[in-house]
Amino acid sequence: MKMHAAVVESFDAPPHYESFETPSPQGEHEVLVDMLAAGLHPRVRSGASGSHYASSDRLPLIPGIDGVGRLPNGSRIYFVAPDAGLGTMAEKAVADVRRSVPLPDGVDAVKVAAAMNPAMSSWVALRRRVKLEPGQDVLVLGATGNAGQMAIQIAKRLGARRVIAAGRDLERLQQARTLGADEVVSLSSDAKASAAAVADAASEVDLVIDYLWGKPAQETIPALLTKRSDRSRALNWIQIGAVAGPTIELPSVALRSANFRLQGNGQGAVSLQGYLAELPSLVEEIAAGRLEVRTTAIPLRNVEAAWTEPITTGERAVIVMQG
Repeated sequence: MKMHAAVVESFDAPPHYESFETPSPQGEHEVLVDMLAAGLHPRVRSGASGSHYASSDRLPLIPGIDGVGRLPNGSRIYFVAPDAGLGTMAEKAVADVRRSVPLPDGVDAVKVAAAMNPAMSSWVALRRRVKLEPGQDVLVLGATGNAGQMAIQIAKRLGARRVIAAGRDLERLQQARTLGADEVVSLSSDAKASAAAVADAASEVDLVIDYLWGKPAQETIPALLTKRSDRSRALNWIQIGAVAGPTIELPSVALRSANFRLQGNGQGAVSLQGYLAELPSLVEEIAAGRLEVRTTAIPLRNVEAAWTEPITTGERAVIVMQG
């Protein structure tokens, strides 16, 4: 039996809308669902280009790491795809019910598909990697991306006293204030000057959520540590994204001269069970409208254009399969 899907046949080209063999459930916990919506996350793009650290060289593949599907009984679930090679950007997909959470009646499937992945990074980081204590201060480095904008809201929801947002997009920096940021710092191409500005605003924070890495992190870490009034007070740096570069040079003195704790959050840093345990509470936040999410819904048949055409700043593209 055939279905329509986004199909990646080359890591150098966007997926095409094509017929593809419908996957079959293999285990007792797997079920074939009718797909409703799947987010076009940066993680999906990197997987489709073969550049993500968890990618394999297997082709063809269907992109999509999560989404909202309808079970045979008519109920809807959000789920994380069990197979990176046969993902969720298709009319049908296999869902492992152990990696899913039921959706409340009335919740917008497109918003759930858009928000869960970018929100999960900071939600899990602040609940599983370094538990945010009420009254602590947080710096979001890379606050103008979708995940960064979610991180601002989530830090506030989890009890942060102050959230400082740092990023390059001036329009989205101003939007960050409406999402809960208490202060914003504009980053420029001058990494040292930007780091100094961040240190002036955020030297006393307790936590950093870093979506940038690369030069911004390399310059900001020593600038922050040098500026702190009490270097023995813990500074937890949670590394999540690397849009500014995959590596940094970190002087050893940074780890000896201050109470600096560097760790990551992502696949492998937290167990699958840990991620799954956080899904219901995050769905509840989205369903209740406590997290602002802006979406652009794109029909599956237009997936190739979705891959190449720019999306309105601040919106998350979602591939929609059916009503």
